[in-house]
Amino acid sequence: MILAFAAAVLLLAAALHVYVWWRLVRSTTEPGPWRRAGTLALVVLTLLVPGALVGTRALPQRLGEPIGWIGYLWLAVLFYLLIALVVTELPRAIANRRIPSPSRRRFLARSLAAGSLVAAGGTVAYGVKEAAGPVGVTRVPVRLGKLDPALDGFTIGLIADVHLSAVQHGSLLPDVVRTLNGLKPGLVAVVGDLVDGSVAQLGHAAHPLADLRTEHGVYFVTGNHEYISGAEQWVRFLPSLGVRVLRNERIRIEQNGAAFDLAGIDDRTAASSGVPGHGANLGRALAGRDTSVPVVLLAHQPVMFADSAKHGVDLQLSGHTHGGQLVPFNWLVRLDQPVVAGRGRIGTSQLYVTRGVGTWGPPVRVGAPPEITLIELRAPR
Repeated sequence: MILAFAAAVLLLAAALHVYVWWRLVRSTTEPGPWRRAGTLALVVLTLLVPGALVGTRALPQRLGEPIGWIGYLWLAVLFYLLIALVVTELPRAIANRRIPSPSRRRFLARSLAAGSLVAAGGTVAYGVKEAAGPVGVTRVPVRLGKLDPALDGFTIGLIADVHLSAVQHGSLLPDVVRTLNGLKPGLVAVVGDLVDGSVAQLGHAAHPLADLRTEHGVYFVTGNHEYISGAEQWVRFLPSLGVRVLRNERIRIEQNGAAFDLAGIDDRTAASSGVPGHGANLGRALAGRDTSVPVVLLAHQPVMFADSAKHGVDLQLSGHTHGGQLVPFNWLVRLDQPVVAGRGRIGTSQLYVTRGVGTWGPPVRVGAPPEITLIELRAPR
């Protein structure tokens, strides 16, 4: 499966790099050493794309980490470079029709290529800085019609999409844990995509979760990346760090003589993952509950909101989207998810989608800064 995925990525990467080669190398150089050097560089960069996607999982960390960093950074540059080159296609074609001189055409091609590279490189440099943090805190008050006034002000520290990996395994999670502890939430919810690798590879990197301090505990639901990272291993491992995994179940959170239900479901990809016994089952999670008290649902993907609203869920907390991570990629995310970041509503059911704290693929965020969300539950006025 990994080899098939790598082959598909390689074919797509090759097609995109042929276009980049045409614009950056073929159109800007004459036959000779410069063209050969540019061609060789793009061949290497083409191979680095699937190398980063597969190597960070399959290779030892000392090899996977540098390959991942270089490959993923180039992938981000490639994304913005393609946008810049496509945008300049029409003016380039119009100008070339009016420029008879081959040397002047080549000068135009070099100018547009250089400008596109500078724009793409500058955007990615900004995105690296934005992704590196510090992670900001977004306070989100949510008024629930059924919430007992005794629970007014109860807080949930919400994080998602940490994506611990060969590339991202350093100070991010410890910093997030310190910030959460400083906020003193009533409980912490980790709504999926914690890891991109096995317990053997990344168990040590998840250990800061054991330092979380809350009155009502730390809870986790699986995301789609857990199902390509040994989900069952992580489900067994996380409780050793004091993290309770909610798999199509709910618990009662009680404080000051009042209560609300906290429910969690497997990711929507779980049923097709091949992991025995895994699959989102909202009906089972909510069966037999007291509907006079509110229920807060942890579900990795916002797309589950339509179903949770039908089941009368008062508030769904999700991640998955990264807020788009790389603008304008957020417009593509909208094709699959009802909300990319922030609030959503269907009837009396509410949704909040956090942008998450980490990155997948390129360690870059453009127009989608990372966030720790502090959900503040409010009783009706």
